[in-house]
Amino acid sequence: MLDSILHLSCPLHYSMRGSGPPMLFIQGVATHGDGWLPQTEALADRFTCLSFDNRGMGRSQPVGDGAITVEQMADDARAILDCLNWESVHVVGHSLGGLIALQFALANRARVRSLTLMCTFGRGRDAAPLTPRMLWLGMRSRVGTRRMRRRAFLRLVMPEAELAKHDPDILAAKLAPLFGHDLGDQPSITGRQLSAMRKYDAMPRLGELTGIPTLVMGSAHDCIAPPAAGRKLAATIPGARYVEFPEAAHGLPIQCPLEVNRLLAGHVSS
Repeated sequence: MLDSILHLSCPLHYSMRGSGPPMLFIQGVATHGDGWLPQTEALADRFTCLSFDNRGMGRSQPVGDGAITVEQMADDARAILDCLNWESVHVVGHSLGGLIALQFALANRARVRSLTLMCTFGRGRDAAPLTPRMLWLGMRSRVGTRRMRRRAFLRLVMPEAELAKHDPDILAAKLAPLFGHDLGDQPSITGRQLSAMRKYDAMPRLGELTGIPTLVMGSAHDCIAPPAAGRKLAATIPGARYVEFPEAAHGLPIQCPLEVNRLLAGHVSS
């Protein structure tokens, strides 16, 4: 089912499929809600899967010219749940979506059945540390021909060993529908999303999540959400479990959907 609501002057587009316990999927920077299709399509036989386009992404337009915040995006998620009359959900977030999930849980604790946080961090400033490789790939993903930008973006989200298995042009075309844009382009909202991410810090409040079953997934080759940040996040949330994928990078839910979905379903069901 596809639908939208109007919240704080922004249409919020959402997609719902399946039946069973409700799950809310929250995406990260420059990715629309259909980036979760490897999860929502596979899990729809057991769960009601809800994903949405963050304000300024995909069909959640127009967003206006002002700044956005993680708190605002978490409130967008709450507004969609209110519209659907969902009292509580299992919450899943990736990257910036992990920060939004944390803020949602801190502001709406009674509505969170469980948390799953993938390739993320508790503090936005911990994202994408400025290593020489990160600086080089970040620049190459924005400068040069579109084909060059696509290839640099792929190296930001996939490990070199995985990329060696594919023709990069074919892979970029295959992944574009999941991100919601050509991988050589950046949606206009990207800068404001990154600014919101860098300003947000949930670390001082993570103790408040005691009692919420939490699973943190990290990737050994993630240059955007380094595994050290994921380990720190899991260590700071009381009772959280950490699982690291040794052969994956930031595109973990796309690269390893079978393993991710197995862990996710097991965590939510337990």
